[in-house]
Amino acid sequence: MFIQTETTPNPATLKFLPGRSVLGGGTVDFSDSDAAAASPLARRIFEVDGVEGVFLGPDFISVTKGGIEWQHLRPAVLGAIMEHFLSGAPVIEGEAVDSGHDEAASGADGETIATIKELLDTRVRPAVAQDGGDITFHDYRDGVVFLHMRGACAGCPSSTATLKNGIENLLKHFLPEVREVRAV
Repeated sequence: MFIQTETTPNPATLKFLPGRSVLGGGTVDFSDSDAAAASPLARRIFEVDGVEGVFLGPDFISVTKGGIEWQHLRPAVLGAIMEHFLSGAPVIEGEAVDSGHDEAASGADGETIATIKELLDTRVRPAVAQDGGDITFHDYRDGVVFLHMRGACAGCPSSTATLKNGIENLLKHFLPEVREVRAV
């Protein structure tokens, strides 16, 4: 088994590509080992000292580290991922996959919210997945769009620029009623 690694814009996060499906669809973000109870893969990665976050995507795994340098941590994470896939254990036990979609919007802002979600799904999420992260819709109120930054996007030094210069400009272009985009 050959696992590729890629850097991300977040220096604390590396993207691991096992060359096979991880979730197939949707994403799951684990902030600590307790949150990873439903994922044998994430639990195994959290056993590596220095791992502070695990994000599972359709075909990748983003791992966020603490104070340890990647040169020391990367081999152990690669080993944990390889051991998991060779064991034949499931990636997720039960129903822990979060597709990043919320319930259908209704009311006065329903159409605006539907367009925001469509733009995020078709133009934003595929781009940030390339960097090992995900951005999902949280809320829309009074012209302000609230988004969740996940995986490599959470805590990334360039996430503010991505929100303001990228996503905010895109949404304002298609939806003049959008005034601002904020992370939650």
